Parts: sequence; structure tokens; C-alpha cells
Amino acid sequence: MKGVILAAGKGTRLYPVTKVVPKPLLPIANKMTLGYAFDQLKDCGISEVAVVVGENEAAMREALGDGSAFGLSLSFVRQPDPKGLAHAVGFAKDFVAGDDFVLYLGDAIYSEPLAPFVQQFRDRGCANLNLVKAVEDPRRFGVANVEGDRIIKLVEKPAEPESNLAMAGMYVFGPQIWDVLPDLQPSARGEYEITDAIQTLVDRGHEVVAGVYTGDWFDTGTLPSFLETSRFLTQNGQLVALDASVKAEMGEHVVVGAGATVECGRLVDSVVLPGAHVRVDGDVVGCLLGGEVTSPIGLDSAIMYGDLS
Repeated sequence: MKGVILAAGKGTRLYPVTKVVPKPLLPIANKMTLGYAFDQLKDCGISEVAVVVGENEAAMREALGDGSAFGLSLSFVRQPDPKGLAHAVGFAKDFVAGDDFVLYLGDAIYSEPLAPFVQQFRDRGCANLNLVKAVEDPRRFGVANVEGDRIIKLVEKPAEPESNLAMAGMYVFGPQIWDVLPDLQPSARGEYEITDAIQTLVDRGHEVVAGVYTGDWFDTGTLPSFLETSRFLTQNGQLVALDASVKAEMGEHVVVGAGATVECGRLVDSVVLPGAHVRVDGDVVGCLLGGEVTSPIGLDSAIMYGDLS
């Protein structure tokens, strides 16, 4: 079995930080975001992984190399235009080469191992298994309607959900998916949807299974979710890289990356990116800080990047 990680997005919801650092490379709790995906895939027994990249290709290749530093063999495939998840998957066909594979969204982080769901896929011999999670407001997600553990219908962001099971960002596919992708049509938003691809598998009589996940699941694509993930991973504590220099009072959920310098003031619920030099003459609350910040700041839920002196 192989792994495919989708990491081609521009990360516009985290601008301006992601204009400089690609979203998959941003550190959370002193680990690169993609590092959590790598660990999950290795725990599933997967050693060959393709990363689907876009405009961030050069930076991703430079940062990740051949994957040996992470205990993996990495390949890169390019999605030239952002036209949806199913569109991105299609570019990994030659890499997968007929094997089963795990499709993993590069900005997803899970508190619990995903290996049991890969084993569930293997035991069932199904065409597709989708990680799903019960949520309070399923209208924000692709929603799976099930009979037992079989998915019978998928609906993208339904106005009136018939189920509370949200598609949770990890999928396991057999080779049947490659017969489906060429027949997909763009959705109303102009994208080739992975939910449409899975629904086509269902419509053609393939067995599609729901793997119900009960742990914590985070999408790190926005600043609030990025900070929420950081708070969860630091578990009410502080995480400071060994070669960081911190001369400030630190509250809970503070993460300071390698080579960062923080002077004065107080940090609360904040993330300081590697290499940053921050002089704080006041409280910094709920912030993602990077570049060189030298002005007095005391902001709530803000992104600072670049020279603000």
C-alpha cells in the first residue's frame, strides 16, 4: 500500500504567512504540519508516499528532499491548477501503479492512530473506506449516509443533513477509483469533487465503507484552527525549541520554534515560527508570529509576518 498526501493548496486563509512558508511546512508544536501526516502513514506500514504539490513545488522539494530524513521514500507530483481533490488525485495514478493507497489531506491532524482503519479496509476487501466523524453541524462538510457501515449516499454540504457523519479527510482506495475519475464532471463550484468520485463508486455497485473515527480531528487551514491545534498538541503547557531564546513570561499553549528569539512582554495562546525575532512590549494573545516583529504589539487573533519595525 502507498500513500498520497494532497499539499498543493495556496493556503490563502493563512495569508500572509503562507506567501513565504507553504502551509504544509508550517510548524505546529515544533513539528512541521506534514510531519504529522508522515507519522500516521508510517504507523499504517506505508513507506512510499507521493506529495501532490502546486506552485509550492520548489519550496516543498527543498524542505522534504527524498524523504529519508522522515523515514520515507518521497515522490512529488504536480497539480498544475487547483481544480479539486479528485483532480489532484488523478496526477498520482502513475505513482500508485495499481496498488491500494491512503489519500490524506495535508492540513489534517488527528489525535488517534489511523492504522486500524487501514486494517479495516484490508479486512473488508472493499473498493473504498472513508474516515467519518460525528459532528454537531454537518452542513459544513461532505456528509455520509450509511446503512450499517456501508455508505449509500454522499452529499456535499447539505442544507438539511440526513446524517451527522462528516467526511474527515482520510480515504483508502483500491484501483477501482481510476475507472471513475475520467467520467467526473465539474461541480457547481467548478471543481472535481472527491465526494462525487466516491458516490460514483457507490452507484456502480462497489462496496464503500465508513470508518467511524471518535478522536479529535483538526483542519489547520485557518488561523483559529491552527491555534486550536497548537493548544491541543501542547496540552495546556508550553513547547519551546532547544535553540530558541525566550526572555518573556509565557502563558499556556505557547509554541516557540527553532532559532526564534522572544524578548519582554507576555505570550498567551501563540505560535512563534522558526527564525522569528520578536520584541513584545505588551501581551500577545492568540497570534501566529513570524519574520521579524519589532514593534510593540498586543493583538488578539492576528497574523504578523515580515518586518514591522
